[in-house]
Amino acid sequence: MLTAPGTIDLRFCAASPMKALDSLLYRSSFDESSLAQSFRLSILIPVFNERHVVGESLRRVLALKHELIRGLEAIVVDDCSTDGTREILERLAREDDRITLIHHDTNQGKGAAIRTALTRATGDIVVIHDADLEYDPQDIPLLLVPFAKEGADAVIGSRYMSASYRRALMYRHTLMNRLVTLLGNWFTDLALTDIESCYKLVNATLMKSIPLRSNDFRFEVEIVFKLAKRRARVFEAPIRYLPRSHQEGKKIRAWDGFLALLAMLHFWLIDDLYKEDEYGSTLLAELERARRLSLWTGDNLRPYVGDRVLEISAGIGNLTSQFIPRELYVASDVNPNYLHYLKSYSFGKPYLQVIELDPNNPEHFTGLDNKFDTVLMLNVLERLPDERRALMGVWNALEPGGRVIVLVPQHKGLYGTLDKALDYKRRYTAPELKQLLTESGFNIETMFDFNRFSRPGWWLNGKLLRRRKFSRVQLKAIDSLMPILKRVDRLAPWKGLSLIAVAVKN
Repeated sequence: MLTAPGTIDLRFCAASPMKALDSLLYRSSFDESSLAQSFRLSILIPVFNERHVVGESLRRVLALKHELIRGLEAIVVDDCSTDGTREILERLAREDDRITLIHHDTNQGKGAAIRTALTRATGDIVVIHDADLEYDPQDIPLLLVPFAKEGADAVIGSRYMSASYRRALMYRHTLMNRLVTLLGNWFTDLALTDIESCYKLVNATLMKSIPLRSNDFRFEVEIVFKLAKRRARVFEAPIRYLPRSHQEGKKIRAWDGFLALLAMLHFWLIDDLYKEDEYGSTLLAELERARRLSLWTGDNLRPYVGDRVLEISAGIGNLTSQFIPRELYVASDVNPNYLHYLKSYSFGKPYLQVIELDPNNPEHFTGLDNKFDTVLMLNVLERLPDERRALMGVWNALEPGGRVIVLVPQHKGLYGTLDKALDYKRRYTAPELKQLLTESGFNIETMFDFNRFSRPGWWLNGKLLRRRKFSRVQLKAIDSLMPILKRVDRLAPWKGLSLIAVAVKN
């Protein structure tokens, strides 16, 4: 089976364990040799009443040639133009089959046009391009360099970065842009110089997984905030800019600046980061943003983690980031969104490898025999149709005396709508988990309750209120109170929400 681009498949390593291990230790899962040498571009072009300039703008886009570009498509959305733009676009689309033309029956705004165009994008990288000649497509190759050299997830073209020369732009307009960028940087913790730039290039897979809600110019803020919250690797590169006046047709107004500020507050508060998918990314992402709970989990597991680690279902790397660097750390998942993030996160970390691994597929463990002294399985067993088959693969991957660290949900009486939404098939008791591990060839080293204080909230939401997702207010409250709650957790007179077992391979 193929791995995600930029990952190393451990299953095809040399037969010798030491040779295979050595080859992994000195190759990053995202090393320079794994990066793409050229890209197919999907250039998304929202258009509204631009009949005087749209032809030249498209001509410049279609003339784009560079060694980093192996092909392009121009997806043009006419946002219900009324000045003859539509007729010009139809003629251009007939003349060049690289143009895909879509019409809106009503004027919906730039963000809506981009959302429509994205549904037809087939390239590796999505490029946002305005049709008003303020931006020069000849700058796009420079913006592709971080994708080719640094494994970027997104690149923003900056009108204000230092370059060999730069046109002096309108002072008041520049001042407003810098104020918006300053506030955006404060909320996202990104050090950008031009958040409102039109030229935003994003990995197409990543872009398509993000729900885009803004119909107007607030799209510019929304995409940056969501990239930041998704922990994307965002770069900037200088671009040229030829501003036009409102008399010449510029559509953005001072009011849009005010709306951008409101959008920042909205997208800072709201974590709407994943489209609904078969992996439950939305619900899992809400859980994984409980940062202090993750840190507490890591503190409890750290004493048992060795030097060569396989983490199954690593998600967005909340535990991974706590346990590296190691001699070897292999983070795995089946969710393509998480694999994309982990692959990007592994850049520059030669000890961190990323593979696609389904623990219920025995073939995915082929070639991993005796490679690890630790396997982490947190909230994995309860989702699998066959726990013993997965544990057999884990047993084979561990060296003699190696540990498997398992965290599972506890107490069958708590099973409810939240468990179903998370695709939990079961909850465990301590004797059941002990028997399962023992029959799979492991000796129990230790077993203990974890996270008592969350049990009442789980019962309230999943059993009484029958909710299928977590209250963000509750998650925020728990995460904020974590420094206190983890100190008094042992005092609760009931068993923990979860059960942790550390078992040793016989």
